[in-house]
Amino acid sequence: MKKLLASCAAMAMALTLTACGSSGSGDREFEGQELHLYNWGEYMGENLIANFEEQTGAKVVVDYFDSNEQMYIKVANGESYDVLVPSDYMIERLIQEDLLQPLDKSKLSNLDLLNDDVMGLEYDPENEYSIPYFWGTVGIVYDKNKVSEEDLQAEGYNIFLDTKYKGDIYLYDSERDSFMMALKALGYSMNTSDENELNEAYNWLVQCVETMEPEIVTDEIIDNMAQGRKALGLIYSGDATYVMSENEDMGFYMPEDGTNLWSDAMVIPKNAENPDLAHAFIDYVCTYEASMDNSSFVGYTSPNQEVMDELSGPGGDFEGINAYIPRSDNENDEVFKYDEATRKIIADLFSRVKVAASNA
Repeated sequence: MKKLLASCAAMAMALTLTACGSSGSGDREFEGQELHLYNWGEYMGENLIANFEEQTGAKVVVDYFDSNEQMYIKVANGESYDVLVPSDYMIERLIQEDLLQPLDKSKLSNLDLLNDDVMGLEYDPENEYSIPYFWGTVGIVYDKNKVSEEDLQAEGYNIFLDTKYKGDIYLYDSERDSFMMALKALGYSMNTSDENELNEAYNWLVQCVETMEPEIVTDEIIDNMAQGRKALGLIYSGDATYVMSENEDMGFYMPEDGTNLWSDAMVIPKNAENPDLAHAFIDYVCTYEASMDNSSFVGYTSPNQEVMDELSGPGGDFEGINAYIPRSDNENDEVFKYDEATRKIIADLFSRVKVAASNA
């Protein structure tokens, strides 16, 4: 996000400081203690850490990861953090491998503030281990001056094979999201382990990269689409929210074929050194104050119901931006499930897709 990047230096400075004491600082419950947080980069509100430090007397030490897999390697190798913010499928893996500790709900007083639609998802149906941090979907961001809604409705993800848009599309450099798109375009579950279906999806993607001349990108899509550089691209809903807030000519479409309903959530590793402080942080993030700071600054959808309603409602920062409100009523939408054997197959196939793209 531009506004987030602009304040990166200030935020980094804030993270190195302990909370400044006040006359009552000695009464703060976690005075002098440290919380070790492992989160995605550029994924926190401007004042989240400083406010938590001020209220608790604790110091928050933050490390950042670029992928769930990078985070997993450090945690699986025994590196200690108090709170992690992984994605749904990775949480499922961490649970399966007994790397998380169950949450003590008696220490979490703000769970009733959260949207029911993002609670009790398949990877953790009782929220025994995780509390949502952000959530959203994946869809198509498009320039309304170049792409008709009729084409989107008629073609869905197959619009990425429509030669009318040759050389004018972005693909997202993510094996999971690319295969989700291809599998949904073919009418399959994005969680399929059927090798024939996976190979069909591979061929779909090869056809796309060989005939459509897509640019394969990651976060560059955000500013590039905000500037109208391509007709359309695959994008996360939170990034589409920013694009649409910057450029009124941009739209967001979720095909009826279905999409990925994703959630990033807070968890406590089994080897956390300060689980009590970890619970306090998780509970604070659920509050109106912290959720508003997070969501208004980052642009991703808050699990706090009041914050989501306020930001998307009349006068809200994201009023009229459909990307901010995740779809929750389409039976074809799915949550990613973790399957290591399938993950390896998809990783291999996607590397071959990228080779095909480089040779096209």
